[in-house]
Amino acid sequence: MFGFADETFIDISSGKGGSGCVSFRREKYVPKGGPDGGDGGKGGDVIFVVRNNLNTLSHLKFKRVYRAENGRPGEGRRKHGRNGNDVEIPVPPGTIIKDPETGEVLKDLTNEGSWIFLRGGKGGLGNWHFSTSRKQTPRYAQSGEPGEECRIHVELQLIADIGFVGLPNAGKSSLLRALTNAEPRVASYAFTTKIPNLGVMKGSYRDVVLADIPGIIEGASGGAGLGIKFLKHIYRTKAIAFLIDLSQNDPAKTFTTLLDELQGYAPDLANRKRMIVGTKTDLPDTSEHLDDLQKSFPEETVTGISSFTRSGLDVLIRSFENLADNQ
Repeated sequence: MFGFADETFIDISSGKGGSGCVSFRREKYVPKGGPDGGDGGKGGDVIFVVRNNLNTLSHLKFKRVYRAENGRPGEGRRKHGRNGNDVEIPVPPGTIIKDPETGEVLKDLTNEGSWIFLRGGKGGLGNWHFSTSRKQTPRYAQSGEPGEECRIHVELQLIADIGFVGLPNAGKSSLLRALTNAEPRVASYAFTTKIPNLGVMKGSYRDVVLADIPGIIEGASGGAGLGIKFLKHIYRTKAIAFLIDLSQNDPAKTFTTLLDELQGYAPDLANRKRMIVGTKTDLPDTSEHLDDLQKSFPEETVTGISSFTRSGLDVLIRSFENLADNQ
């Protein structure tokens, strides 16, 4: 299996159009048949195909050149040359195509479907098109139009209904495992999760896509820890769940730290729909910390859960459905 990758550069080119044919009709008893050169085929297109079953660009790391097929030349008896085969490039939802020189966004691919990025060249016309009453034996045909080629920057920003944000070892991966069929790595040390993970939660009336984002530490927006490498994935989530480890001291400060880092990366994240999820309520003294968190932020939606005992998960599932609906 390929690892996770969220950006790469690839070289792409569409196909050249086939040349038109110079040919004259030659049949028995028809000594002076007219021109009958066929048209060249169209060059293949470069097409991006968005597939919901993909969540990484790793396949583009291993194949960096994509070339569509050239159109075939025309033939006698007005036979049209075969069109060149298109080349399809599969990408996950949330893929952004950028100009590598200017950083300009050329296309934001969010929904499943296909998009033609480079069109193949048109095939040239055969010589029968150029026959007139004054020039009945044209000995020329059109060349096919050239294709296009370029290098592009392909970047992925995951799209999810709710993104999990928390310090390392806050229980994000454990919660994702408890609510979905995803199997992120879980361990008792910091930075266990080094790549984003997606999972689909089956709610009572709708599916909710959840994203487990690698742990954020103080100073992340300035490059500390994993820095902004994965903060960009938070920007594409529709709502945010702040996961706070209630077994640690001062959970209110933890929430403030996380919120400051998100605002430092993108100020408008402060206006994103959100809730606070206190984790590890099965451990001692966590009920007091949960009460402190609720008192410190009375305007926030706060709930406590334990992924280990599954305490509070039914309430959380309903909360996540409501949060996803109210976007």
